[in-house]
Amino acid sequence: MRRILMTWIVLLIVPVSYGQQPTPEKILALGDSYTIGQSVDANQRWPVQLVLALEKQQISTTVDIIAATGWTTIELEQAIAASQLNTPYDVVTLLIGVNDQFRGASVANYKQNFKRLLKASIHYAGNDPKKVIVLSIPDYAATPFAQRFNPEAISRDLDAFNKVNKILSQKAGVTYVDVTPISRKAKNDNALIAFDGLHPSAIMYKQWVDKLLPVVKSVLDKKAKKTGDKN
Repeated sequence: MRRILMTWIVLLIVPVSYGQQPTPEKILALGDSYTIGQSVDANQRWPVQLVLALEKQQISTTVDIIAATGWTTIELEQAIAASQLNTPYDVVTLLIGVNDQFRGASVANYKQNFKRLLKASIHYAGNDPKKVIVLSIPDYAATPFAQRFNPEAISRDLDAFNKVNKILSQKAGVTYVDVTPISRKAKNDNALIAFDGLHPSAIMYKQWVDKLLPVVKSVLDKKAKKTGDKN
């Protein structure tokens, strides 16, 4: 991926409240350009769309985002280490790997790096893997940008990377959400691509949120039930 480095660490707080509601649930979103929402407005990033969707369900949430365009697994790991996060989080999401593929990293190298990031994600979720959600890597082979390269090879590479992150996620007991099929719809639907010809549009991100919302809501509902049982 071309490196349009927006910032080193982005901590975006989106508070939502309804009267005398409890303390907002905390979401941590870890990733790269797909999580920071390169080429869409801030309120169109999928983590922010998720918060707004939860608001409609009368669930008060905030989101911290650690992500930047161009980041690989290594750079995300460095950014997390440099951050001072207030843990634990109620939900932690992880989407990373496209830039590892773009820069020619091996599947074996990606596997080792992703494994460490998954461990960190579980740590930030209070050591509860059920509060961690891994998103698959979108397939940018479907974008106009990728046509100058080898789209078929890109898809094969990303399938291999996604096989790794899915297996590791399942072994760790975290939830896996596959958004790759949605990204591949962009081949026949330009509305799913942002103006830069590479990144998802707000419309695609909305489709991701539609898939994520029931998963996140289930995690938060279980937490609320557990808290209620203790009272």
